[in-house]
Amino acid sequence: MASNKRNQSKRSNILVLSEALLISYMGYISHFILTQMEMSSPVSIEKLIVNVGMLTVAILLCSLSVGLYEAKLRETFRGIIRRIFVSVGLSYFLVEVLSRAFFDNLLMDSYFLPAAVSAIIITLVIFRYFTNRLGLLGLGKARILVLGAGERASIIEKRMRRDVDRIGFELVGFVPIPGDNREEGIRKEKLIHLKIDESFQQFISDNEIEEIVIACDQRRGTLPVEVLFECRLRGIEVTELLDFMERETGQIVVNLMYPSWVIYSNGFQTQNYLRDSLDYTFNALIAFVIFFFVWPIMLFTALVIYLDDGRRTGVSVFYKQERVGLNGKLFNIIKFRSMRPDAEKDGAKWASKNDTRVTRIGNFIRKYRVDELPQLLNVFKGEMSFIGPRPERPQFVEQLVREVPYYNQRHNVKPGLAGWAQLNYPYGASVEDSMEKLKFDLYYVKHQSLLLDILILIRTVEIVLFGKGR
Repeated sequence: MASNKRNQSKRSNILVLSEALLISYMGYISHFILTQMEMSSPVSIEKLIVNVGMLTVAILLCSLSVGLYEAKLRETFRGIIRRIFVSVGLSYFLVEVLSRAFFDNLLMDSYFLPAAVSAIIITLVIFRYFTNRLGLLGLGKARILVLGAGERASIIEKRMRRDVDRIGFELVGFVPIPGDNREEGIRKEKLIHLKIDESFQQFISDNEIEEIVIACDQRRGTLPVEVLFECRLRGIEVTELLDFMERETGQIVVNLMYPSWVIYSNGFQTQNYLRDSLDYTFNALIAFVIFFFVWPIMLFTALVIYLDDGRRTGVSVFYKQERVGLNGKLFNIIKFRSMRPDAEKDGAKWASKNDTRVTRIGNFIRKYRVDELPQLLNVFKGEMSFIGPRPERPQFVEQLVREVPYYNQRHNVKPGLAGWAQLNYPYGASVEDSMEKLKFDLYYVKHQSLLLDILILIRTVEIVLFGKGR
């Protein structure tokens, strides 16, 4: 345990030193660039050192206060970005106030502080990405022991098989617990046959375990509460399997959810009131900007569809279909027609890969998501957002509500043109696929924020540009 603490302390010290050097360097570079662009006057080296030093110390202290140097920080990358913005933002005002109150004779030009702060935020975000996501400096990579080796624990083995899935942690092994369903349990992972008693503490210490994940099939009478309580007192993280999967995979494992977990979680309703109040304005503004650039593409697409089969069949180039929106309200989604006019003569059907009902033009516009562009009108009407779960048809929703637990919770937010589920599970044509997509949809509903929306938009642009769409 002492060795573990020394390693954690060493990693934290290296992180503080590295970021101090980066912050100081970006402060210097910002001043250098401003002087080269003749937006700022050259200053003495002493004056520059005082200002850069004051900014560096302020950011380090604020970062420390928001937990960015906590050795056991188990935070999503979005959460780390949020903390960086808060710490640097606080530092900006702190330095501004201190400079004017006590160091008026050392004030830099007005452009210096905003430029330096902007450069520092970008640099720290990039640096944290590599240190946390790629495991540099050993940061964010906790040694984890899983209690349980049955059916519930096996989801880690099934969903996190690749090394890239385990960048954030090192899995020491699985400890079988009485009551585990071993027939459906762990198959290929390391099993650690260990009695959960006083000797368990020694095993935790000897193996430098930093987090214990509770994944046993039966808890009542089998979970060693006293031992786990002692571990928690010693600073070992104890995490429920659902919380672990949510944190590491960006999805909520719907088929493993139980009522008490839902009750004690933060629910599936946004508490971001500012974001909600600006939702329509933000989406309408983006829709207007996008429409300004893509209207020639839309006009050309409509013309091609008309010449392909619209002129012959007399069917509209647009396709309207009833979908389920916010709070279960029905609306008509608008798309460019990508299927034959008689595609649903036998009733509603799931779309499928290599669907024979899709026209020649339809294959192309689906691949590059051009068929979705008319939904800008749905955004203008307030029926859809840019980011959110994809709206489903009422006929399928009725079936999915019966067969998929918690399915209705995805209607707590407006449906969107692009979604977290589409990025992580891009194809769905059955109830089973809908279950998998719901895991990501509920994660979005639970964690929706401006930063997550921006991340989804950026990755969606990548999909469109490289033709990775359906």
